[in-house]
Amino acid sequence: MEIGQKLKNARINSGLTQESVAEKINVSRQTISNWETEKNFPDIISVIKLSDVYSISLDDLLKGDQKMIDHLEESTNVVNSNKKLFIAVIVNIMLIVLLITLSIFISNNQFFLVGVFCLMIISTSALMYQIIQKI
Repeated sequence: MEIGQKLKNARINSGLTQESVAEKINVSRQTISNWETEKNFPDIISVIKLSDVYSISLDDLLKGDQKMIDHLEESTNVVNSNKKLFIAVIVNIMLIVLLITLSIFISNNQFFLVGVFCLMIISTSALMYQIIQKI
């Protein structure tokens, strides 16, 4: 059985509404609905809270749903996440160095310099997005 259906069944068996569950674990009712319809998945802390609210074991909630297990593995894999961020930083630094070097050699073309500046802003913005997303 999929995690959404398990969550819905556990909530109904506990005699709770989506609103009351949402209040107990400090999320919105829409979040509970999205989890039950599998539009998105709860994080591991929320799964633990749901397990407590529904008085159901984590094994019963999680086992048998590969999509949920994959989601939790991806969201809690700090090493892989840090590796991707490190690669993004290195690529951004290399791109900036390359663009600055090119702008030195082709300094008489103003359109090229504007393009180089725009690429630097875009690459730095993408990196900042990755960092903010990680936080």
